[in-house]
Amino acid sequence: MRISKINRDNLYFLIAEVTSQVSSLQDYFDTSSATIARRILDRGGYAHNLNIRIQNSCMKQMAKRKESSVDASSLRALESIASNLEQITVFCRDCVEQMDLVCEKKCFRTHDFESPLNRIIKGIRRIERAILKSDTQLALKIGQIKPKLDKDYKKIQKKYTARLKTEKHTRAFVSVFLAAHNIQQMGDALLNISQAIISDNLGQTMNIDRYHSLRASVEQLDGEEYLSDMEVKQIAETRSGSAISSISTSDKTENGQMAIFKDGIKRKLREERKGLKSWQEIFPGLAPRVLSYHKRGQSAALLIEHLAGLTFEQILLHEPRPLLKETLDQLNTTLTSVWKETLTKKAVSAQYMVQLSKRLDEVYNIHPEFRRSKARIGKSTIPAFDTLLNRAKVFESRVSAPFSVYIHGDFNVDNIIYDPLEKKINFIDLHRSNYMDYIQDVSVFMVSMYRLQVMDAPLRKRILDMTQDFYAFSASYAKKSKDDTFELRLALGLARSFATSTRFILDKTLARTMFLRARYLLERVLEADPERPQSFRVPIKEIFVG
Repeated sequence: MRISKINRDNLYFLIAEVTSQVSSLQDYFDTSSATIARRILDRGGYAHNLNIRIQNSCMKQMAKRKESSVDASSLRALESIASNLEQITVFCRDCVEQMDLVCEKKCFRTHDFESPLNRIIKGIRRIERAILKSDTQLALKIGQIKPKLDKDYKKIQKKYTARLKTEKHTRAFVSVFLAAHNIQQMGDALLNISQAIISDNLGQTMNIDRYHSLRASVEQLDGEEYLSDMEVKQIAETRSGSAISSISTSDKTENGQMAIFKDGIKRKLREERKGLKSWQEIFPGLAPRVLSYHKRGQSAALLIEHLAGLTFEQILLHEPRPLLKETLDQLNTTLTSVWKETLTKKAVSAQYMVQLSKRLDEVYNIHPEFRRSKARIGKSTIPAFDTLLNRAKVFESRVSAPFSVYIHGDFNVDNIIYDPLEKKINFIDLHRSNYMDYIQDVSVFMVSMYRLQVMDAPLRKRILDMTQDFYAFSASYAKKSKDDTFELRLALGLARSFATSTRFILDKTLARTMFLRARYLLERVLEADPERPQSFRVPIKEIFVG
């Protein structure tokens, strides 16, 4: 960690002061000296002032960061370390205040806190070196003090709970519990310091569990020698809570890119791992390979093959039109191959209206104005959206896809990657893949283009053109496959995607526009004759303009 001289000096004095206060707390427990107690209580202002000096200096450096070589992550880490060091002195003062009554009653065994406080002093003395040397292993040792303090606290709690049953000094024993809890919380502060150092070393926020998952995953892949040379850069966070990072070595060439690291809830990661393996078996080469999978408690980590190229979204918004056309052509070719290879002649219903029903409360939570009862205009009655939805459910029960294919399941523009050099399409984020109606992917892809919050008129025209081209490709495939209900299911799928997507959009104008399109599509579907599905057409241009 790179620290300015003034911050290094203040940090040195703060570490020394905190060490001194914890040592004084040890002496106080041994002697019950009122002088030592007063010394601890009176010196709180010094640690506070040192912390404030570091905080103010970091704020100034953050404001001048363009003129400074200090990284923002280092400044944030230093702020966290200073705050947690001061917090340890607060816990020391709380211990003294709690133990006054205990010392008077002679109910406390002085050696009970000797081992925990020695652990804390040892951890504090490691902090400066861990920071200045960017020593992740030393930082881990600091963090490992917390579980040891937790065990110490449980022993003390068990011991004094037993004494509560046979001795009278209830208030004194409660004070012992509170003092022990304060010492246990010093372990939380050390853990926070440990995680701040590790996060700065790796270049992103990293807790101990996540670090261990990352380490285990990389060791399975390339061995421990890569860990010291590893660089971690956060790419995104999913709505399900998973964090996605790129893992690379300091080699800045293409060879330096190792993998994509994803960690989060075990169930979600297990589903994604299953989806990736299924794609490798069903259609090899389309999905990235799973390099390693590591479980830790209720969390899991997945190391996935790095894929070269750009997302469809990046190409759509930023790249030249010839490359965009090439990408769409390659995507259409890939989908045709996947659908052909995985086609199963078994009728299936995606139940788009059921999917919409399950997510509608989330939509109303974000946009309560969408929840309206029926209205009247003159003699005409306008049904509520929920009424249309229930009618559409009944209608959909009579409409199904004549076959199923293996679909992506979350076919957004940012989950498709194209490598122009290899002229190859890849899919990512595949935890929802299964055999289903291909319209599910078609409708999600089309709406994911529409909902891009781009106001530039030529770019909106470009998005519309791509949407129409993809619709034409899908309709052509449906015609060749004798899929007579394609248009009706597409309308239902689009309605579902337009409506459910609004729960992620805070722009009221865009959200309202999308929700009204969902309503219009449902109205159009309910006017159709399910016995003559070939006569229905989705008004693509009208729906996707604006």
